[in-house]
Amino acid sequence: MMMKFMKLAGLGLAAVTASLAGTIEGTVHATPPPGPPEPAGGGAYESRRYKFAEKVDYQRLRDFVVYIDQPMAAVAPAAHAAVTTQRDASFDPHVLPVAVGTTVRWPNEDDIYHNVYSDSEVKQFDLKFYKQEKVPEVVFDQVGRVDVFCAIHAKMHCIVLVLPNPYFATADAKGRFVIRDVPAGTYKLRAWHERLPGQTKEIVVPAEGAVRVDFALGLGGLPKN
Repeated sequence: MMMKFMKLAGLGLAAVTASLAGTIEGTVHATPPPGPPEPAGGGAYESRRYKFAEKVDYQRLRDFVVYIDQPMAAVAPAAHAAVTTQRDASFDPHVLPVAVGTTVRWPNEDDIYHNVYSDSEVKQFDLKFYKQEKVPEVVFDQVGRVDVFCAIHAKMHCIVLVLPNPYFATADAKGRFVIRDVPAGTYKLRAWHERLPGQTKEIVVPAEGAVRVDFALGLGGLPKN
């Protein structure tokens, strides 16, 4: 009888804990560098010096990631591995956010060889040359950014962003993001993009309901020469 009561009490505690969770939602977008708008002709990018430099279209930037930037209570590893696919001589997705400890699979759907590798300090690996005969896996066990390349094709590049917990989201095409079932508390929420300085805000997640946070990432805060 006592054992049955303890089990029921445990279930009740789990239900209460699960109910004390809120949602983080908002938007994230890029802003162009400060200063007057460039002339119609393109400005410096039209000069001979910079004509081969890529001109960033800040309105079209994608792959923003928003995440809680701090360790949290231990969470069971993901039941399924994440996947980055080699397709049409590129990696899909280009940016893959995962919680630390996640296994990532690397299938090759092309009819040509690829060689997936990383020399990043956070995680170093080399999956050698292969087509479709195998699907290698890599466990990402340290937090940080891992840049991944193909040794054969110079333009193949992706990023595995290894995060300290599973509370993260990738913004959609309109810059909107939602992180659900976050335990109530005060956290540091960070917005990230590979080409822009990140931004961190302190937030309070309610026991129920949602907190809204909007980010604008840009170069406005950089020191001036």
